[in-house]
Amino acid sequence: MQAVQRATEGAPVPFYLPQGDECAIFEAAYRNRMPLLLKGPTGCGKTRFVAYMAAYLGRPLYTVACHDDLSAADLIGRFLLKGGETDWVDGPLTRAVREGAICYLDEVVEARKDVAVVLHPLTDDRRMLPIERTGEVLEAGPQFMLVASYNPGYQNILKTLKPSTRQRFLALDFDFPAPEREVEIVVSETGLAKERVAPLVRLAGKLRALKGQDLEEGVSTRLVVYCASLIQGGMPIARAVEVALIEPLSDDADIKQGLRDLVATVYG
Repeated sequence: MQAVQRATEGAPVPFYLPQGDECAIFEAAYRNRMPLLLKGPTGCGKTRFVAYMAAYLGRPLYTVACHDDLSAADLIGRFLLKGGETDWVDGPLTRAVREGAICYLDEVVEARKDVAVVLHPLTDDRRMLPIERTGEVLEAGPQFMLVASYNPGYQNILKTLKPSTRQRFLALDFDFPAPEREVEIVVSETGLAKERVAPLVRLAGKLRALKGQDLEEGVSTRLVVYCASLIQGGMPIARAVEVALIEPLSDDADIKQGLRDLVATVYG
């Protein structure tokens, strides 16, 4: 089964600090009935941004965490046996089309290739979802929006979006916030004092500089928030950094020791 989360209308607007004109672009895409593709590293705020915009626009949100086994049927729906009878059960994409919701496909390149085929008629001027198993053809209303994301840093020849799919979307490039904005985000999320957050953000910047060298991926803003939350809760800084900013990044003992040495340059 796919991991699906549904946020309802009227839900509180989550905190999100805009980095540029991304909110205006998202709203313009929504108003003009255009799909949107978000590109950026893990943990830089893509999912939070979509949740924020869905709440801001007052639309329900279906979030699907894509994975290697996610198929078109998982998104559209399937017949299931219930009490001796076979009933059709809509998938999250079908429910979003019916309800006029926003459907967010997180890390869409991880899904099976048949998913792209399903998305094509929804991401052009037809805005239709054919359901072959039932013979239905759903027309997406003006309030439906399709949003997808992926991390270009993980792309390879087997996991990428074809040009025929990419060029059906508007696209926004995401990155980690500038240091002063990241400090503001972490302070807002955790309540930790600004002067205590600033070294964590400086450390995060140094760790991100190691991406592609010792580390496959840089530390996420999410992990910085986790670390600050632990410190705010009373955990010693050294231990909080170890469990939130070192252990999640690598299993290699030598690399982890190198990261600890880097921590020492910030906290001395």
